[in-house]
Amino acid sequence: MSVKKMSAAESGGVSKRFGNEEYGDYILMPGDPQRIDTMAGQWDQGAKKLDFHRGYRAAVGRYQGAKIAAVSTGMGGPNLESPLHDFAAKGVHTFIRVGTTGAIQEHVNMGDIIINDACVRLDGTSKQYVRDEFPAAASFEVTMALVQAAEKLGFRYHVGTGCTTASFFAGQSRSCFNGYNRPYAELEMRELQQAQVLNYDMEGSALFTLARIFGVRAGMCASVIAHRITGEYFDDGGIERACLVGAEAVHILTDWDSQKRVRGKQYYVPSFSVSK
Repeated sequence: MSVKKMSAAESGGVSKRFGNEEYGDYILMPGDPQRIDTMAGQWDQGAKKLDFHRGYRAAVGRYQGAKIAAVSTGMGGPNLESPLHDFAAKGVHTFIRVGTTGAIQEHVNMGDIIINDACVRLDGTSKQYVRDEFPAAASFEVTMALVQAAEKLGFRYHVGTGCTTASFFAGQSRSCFNGYNRPYAELEMRELQQAQVLNYDMEGSALFTLARIFGVRAGMCASVIAHRITGEYFDDGGIERACLVGAEAVHILTDWDSQKRVRGKQYYVPSFSVSK
């Protein structure tokens, strides 16, 4: 898969924000800049970490020989928009959000990995790009790669719809400072639960929607560190597991994309590997 690089005039020069480093074709996108250290520590030796203004951090290296990169996005769709746009302008064709999330279904356990293949668009950022009815859907290839990665690593995971909000507190039906709570907050969460929505996050639908508009691939995996039903809030190593799933997915996609090029195909299908 290849993506046309934007000219300086088309990109408005913003693609220079992250320097002239060669990032390759696949980028992991954690929210927390400190997660860059976790990711780089899981890759092959020699990973290079980079710091930029406004708190953005990045890393480039290899994972099991496959070229890989990561860039932090901060919290929420507005902060994700800039690096997604800039790296798409550089020609990057695959983006995987690796983060944390809050579960809203009883069968999901703390520390599980959630692989969202679609998201409810309550993020705000995507609404600036396209009408509300446009779906926030992940790339099927990236989703398959994340599933295969979780299977290979032996991690418990779930695949399904998430809900992306523009707010950590009120937007996710939490009580706020001074006891403020929207009158319809609990009803809204019950509606999402009945619709089989798995989790809340703050970036997924912005990533999926913008990636589809930009013509690039996107996927998402996140570790459950909060459970809205039980009230639990902790990390048992799930963040490290999510980062590893993302890296393994890049390794898998690198192989699949190579197989597509050899066969002259635009899309990957499982029979390629069976007949390999």
